[in-house]
Amino acid sequence: MTRPAPFTTPDPQAVERSRIVDFARHAGLDGTDYTGLHHWSVTDLAGFWGAVWDYFGIEAALPYEQVLAEERMPGARWFTGATLNYAHHALRHLTDDRPAIVALAETGAAYEVTGKQLRAQVASVAATLRDLGVEPGDRVVGHLPNTPHAIVAFLAAASLGAVWSVCGQDYAPKAAADRFGQLEPTVLVAADGYLFNGVVHDRRDAVLELARALPTLKATLLVDHVGLPWPARPYPTLVVPWEDAATRTEELACAPVPFDHPLWVVFSSGTTGLPKGIVHGHGGVLLEHLKTLGLHSDLGPGDRLLWYTTTHWMMWNLVASTLLTGATTCTYDGSPAPLAKPDTLWELAARHRVTVFGTSPQYLLGMAKFGIDPSAYDLSAIRVVGCTGSALPASAYPWVRDHVGGHVLLASISGGTDVVSGFAGSAPNTPVWAGELSAPHLGVALAAYDSAGRPVVDRVGELVVTRPMPSMPLYFWNDPDGTRYRDAYFSVYEGAWRHGDWITVTGHGSVIVHGRSDSTLNRNGVRLGSADIHDVVERLPEIAEALVVGAEEPDGGYWMPLFVVLAAGAALDDTLRDRIRDAIRGGASPRHVPDEILEVPGIPHTRTGKKLEVPVKRLLQGTPVAEAVDPATVDAPDLIAHYARLGAARRGRAG
Repeated sequence: MTRPAPFTTPDPQAVERSRIVDFARHAGLDGTDYTGLHHWSVTDLAGFWGAVWDYFGIEAALPYEQVLAEERMPGARWFTGATLNYAHHALRHLTDDRPAIVALAETGAAYEVTGKQLRAQVASVAATLRDLGVEPGDRVVGHLPNTPHAIVAFLAAASLGAVWSVCGQDYAPKAAADRFGQLEPTVLVAADGYLFNGVVHDRRDAVLELARALPTLKATLLVDHVGLPWPARPYPTLVVPWEDAATRTEELACAPVPFDHPLWVVFSSGTTGLPKGIVHGHGGVLLEHLKTLGLHSDLGPGDRLLWYTTTHWMMWNLVASTLLTGATTCTYDGSPAPLAKPDTLWELAARHRVTVFGTSPQYLLGMAKFGIDPSAYDLSAIRVVGCTGSALPASAYPWVRDHVGGHVLLASISGGTDVVSGFAGSAPNTPVWAGELSAPHLGVALAAYDSAGRPVVDRVGELVVTRPMPSMPLYFWNDPDGTRYRDAYFSVYEGAWRHGDWITVTGHGSVIVHGRSDSTLNRNGVRLGSADIHDVVERLPEIAEALVVGAEEPDGGYWMPLFVVLAAGAALDDTLRDRIRDAIRGGASPRHVPDEILEVPGIPHTRTGKKLEVPVKRLLQGTPVAEAVDPATVDAPDLIAHYARLGAARRGRAG
């Protein structure tokens, strides 16, 4: 196949200044050759990860005996014998009088937490937790918006060797308890409320309900965030005001823990059953995030990262890890595009001289569709625009170049909560092809497998990782024999991690993501990616959002409807239907044209923004709502009944 021309190529001067090139030279390699660097990183795992340890100057109380003592999946044993602490590394590079965190809100309000203030607050909260009886291995949980309080509480827990978990306050108490109840936590940290789209959401009653649902709690730390007074109520635990917990004068002492000591539990956005608790370790996260943020995003002292996220999305964990590199992290409380000022994030990025700006495809496409122009602000400080959550379509690349800046590296990234990092993306020394991820990340032995477990190039296959990564889960919570863990990733290809995405590894080394393999469209044996259809349809000005699913039917038939949410003023008539079909036929292929095009009031998503393709398919096929989807995991639960009715109506017609 003819190799396509890149959309952008690396600036030689920027490459020369980059940390990834400095790292490569530190390892005795040519940093301008990403392909060679990646090949070394996945063929010599011990050499590569040992070099990451050395380059970033990991400080261990006890040194490691061996980088990779046992290479197997699952169960690889990394840096055996080493003891260290993530929180120590997050705080060690901070400068006393420079901001470690810049707290932002959709109102435009902002305040800074200096390095000295952050260390003092972490030390104080850690001492409070210790006085409350928190010991290594105990769980501390947060019901918090994306503010500095969450980072402080997390680092305080980690400094003690306690295990952290957090979710946003838009989670109902039962949904939060479904997660936290599994962990049997000792302390809950919760805020009075949060801000979203001009509305202050009062969560004081929800916090009380959540505390009552967690019988193992010894104490609840109450955070005054939006200024709502905490009423005197009978809490089931000791209550400690955040102001008391965070203002003590204490010395910080981070407890050394084994490399694979649990750091946090992140929960899958699974749509049925109790959410899976995925456990990651101090050392694996430390090295993986230093690699991802320090090398791929080129973050270091003097940089600022602003990545829109909520606390229950894995991107929050990366936002917190910005501190590992010595860079400043920005928290943000509010809507990504408030109705009163949809370009708020760009204005804040300009005002605070953000160097890495992170968002989602949905956000960028929305900016373009509604004519919002970020170039109204001075965005010259931005070097990288990171984008994740789903595949970034090719149509977004020219818009970013024209409205954010041609100097910007547009880094489309694909990864997962499972490894709390990325599998593929970009780096300062990689070309960028529109609609493609530049390359597998360093240390990620990524391949596309066919159904027989053979690697394929320039053909669609299953995303697999064939050698271990340090940030692969230690285990799932409440999975004592590892059965659920093995079934989740290792039940299809022996010894290889199957992630559940369809991808193409191209002949020029990039990666194209086609969507989840468990929601694949399959017409007459030909696999089609839903993302390819969504990309084409959502470019049409009449379409606000689209969802296509393929449902096998009892009679052996196959129904592939396209659901569309119309833009204001649009009508789904025969003319628009023909335009949609023509756009899909020309922009994807004739095989991608759906059987029906149906207007719907909305598309349901997980709370991290992913379209619920599989649950919608199952609802259409007649799976009971309670088995198809947990409404607590859905951003608009009222939509579920609509799709269930559509499925029932179709089955009624068929019968």
